[in-house]
Amino acid sequence: MSAFPEELGVPLVAAAEVADAPVQRPLRSSEVVFTGHVWDVVREVVELPGDDGAGSTVTRDVQRHPGAVTVLALDGDDNVLLIKQYRHPVRRELWELPAGLLDVAGEPPLRAAQRELAEEADLVAADWAVVVDWFNSPGGSSEANRIYLARGLSAVPLEQRHTREDEERDLVPVRVPLAEAVRAVLEGRLRNPGTVIGVLAVHAAQAAGFATLHPADEPWPEGLLRR
Repeated sequence: MSAFPEELGVPLVAAAEVADAPVQRPLRSSEVVFTGHVWDVVREVVELPGDDGAGSTVTRDVQRHPGAVTVLALDGDDNVLLIKQYRHPVRRELWELPAGLLDVAGEPPLRAAQRELAEEADLVAADWAVVVDWFNSPGGSSEANRIYLARGLSAVPLEQRHTREDEERDLVPVRVPLAEAVRAVLEGRLRNPGTVIGVLAVHAAQAAGFATLHPADEPWPEGLLRR
């Protein structure tokens, strides 16, 4: 196995030294150029530093997104709940984890995750924890997403179940062994980003005895969620 080319001069650092951080670059202008049903598009001119000290500006169209939550529901036999849903932008039916936008004013993210699990899967969970946070497409969107692990599952009473509409009307739920879901991700059979990240992250957390999980009510990192 060859080593990393020394002539590139790329330093080796400990993983503990690597962490994303919020940064505010000066904005020359910010204009809403599209107002949509769920999100807007903002055209921003931002200043970037330069090696000569002069700097430069770039123009970026940014999807202003309210954020989202995703839920990996794991039963006592290590099966993960997946639901099949049609996604029009990619013209595919995707196997996904229950998920939804943070589009209810004043609703805490944990409550949103609990609501989505009940609405999309007719499930409630006694045990909740944060698995991982991520930006879904940081080159063009402000969307931040958080994955929760939900365990201790039970059914929502029949008379309290949500009436699903639009693409959610034909949701198909299945249970898949977590280890087999990992294999499906690595073989390229599952492509939804929440599914890919959630399945691999929970598999890694399980291998660590779930010691890497965070409290369900943990605040979102500074600058990650803009609501």
